[in-house]
Amino acid sequence: MAVLAGIDEAGYGPLLGPLVITGVAFHLTDDALDDCLWERLSSSVTRTPRKRDHRLPIADSKKLFQRKTGLKTLERTALVMASVAGIKPTDGRSWLERIAPGCGEDIARYPWYRDHQWPLPVENDPTDIAMAANAVGRDLAARGIGLLGVFSEPVLEGEYNRGVAVTRNKSVLSLGRVLRIIHRVAGIAGREPMRVCVDRQGGRQRYGPALMTAFERRPLRIEQESEERSAYHLDDSGRPLRIEFQTSGEEAHLPVALASVFSKYVRELFMLALNAYWASRVSGLRPTAGYYQDAQRFLADIEPVLGTEPFTRDLLVRSR
Repeated sequence: MAVLAGIDEAGYGPLLGPLVITGVAFHLTDDALDDCLWERLSSSVTRTPRKRDHRLPIADSKKLFQRKTGLKTLERTALVMASVAGIKPTDGRSWLERIAPGCGEDIARYPWYRDHQWPLPVENDPTDIAMAANAVGRDLAARGIGLLGVFSEPVLEGEYNRGVAVTRNKSVLSLGRVLRIIHRVAGIAGREPMRVCVDRQGGRQRYGPALMTAFERRPLRIEQESEERSAYHLDDSGRPLRIEFQTSGEEAHLPVALASVFSKYVRELFMLALNAYWASRVSGLRPTAGYYQDAQRFLADIEPVLGTEPFTRDLLVRSR
C-alpha cells in the first residue's frame, strides 16, 4: 500500500483573515499512486460541477464557492469528505481540533473567533451530508482507496505578522507550513511509499535546500525543476518519498483540489466569525472577504470602534 497526499492553500493574498494551508492523504495500492483519482472514482465524484449530476464535485475551490451564491456547495464537499475520513463535527471548534490540533489556543487570543458559536453545517442538511458520505465511502472502499485524514495549518493574523516579520517573505512562511503538513502525513504513513503533490504559489522553482533541511536524514534527488513543475525524491532505507510542486496543481490532482476545498472552507468559517463580530458593533456593516480593496473599505467602516477594542491592530490586519 502507499499514501498519496495533496496540499493547497487559501488566503495567500488578503489583508484580513487567516492564511490556511491544508493537506489530505489517501491510502491506496502502490500501482495506483500515479493514477488519476477523478477517473478511478468517477462513479461518485466529478471535477466538473453540474446541477443535475448526483456525484460529489471535487474541484478547485474557486469552482465550488462564489460569494453571491453562498457556502453550500463548498461546505457540502468539505463535510462529505471529512465524514468519509471519520470526521463528523457538529461545530467549528471540534472540527478545527480534529484537523488542526492546538488551533483552539490561538483562537483564544482573538475576540472575533473566541466568542463565535461556530455551528455546523452552516448551509447544509446533516442527513444529506451523511447519505452522500456513505455513497462516496462505498466507492472508495470498492476501489481499495481510503481517505486517511485532513491536516490543516491555519495561520491567524497575529501569527502571520510575526512570521512575515521574521522571514520578510510570506512564501517562506507558507512553505514552512507545507513542510509541517508533509511531516504530519509522513507520521501516519510509516514505511509506505508516499507521494505528495503541492500547488505551487509564486515563482519559486528550487525547493531542494528547504527539503534537505526539513528531511535531513533523507538523500535528495532532483527529478525536475521548471516553470511548471519541481519534483524531488527523498528515499531513505526503502521508504520512498516523492514531493512535487506544480502550478495549477488543483487542476491536475484530485487530492490537491480537495485540499483547496478544505482550506477555503476553513478560511470562510473564520471570515464568518470575523464579520459577525464586527457587524454586532457597527450597524449596517457590509461583510468583507478580506481582499485588499474591500478590506480597506471595511477597516474604514469599523474605524470608529476600533480604538475601543482590547487588542492591538496586528491581531486584525495582516502586514502584507
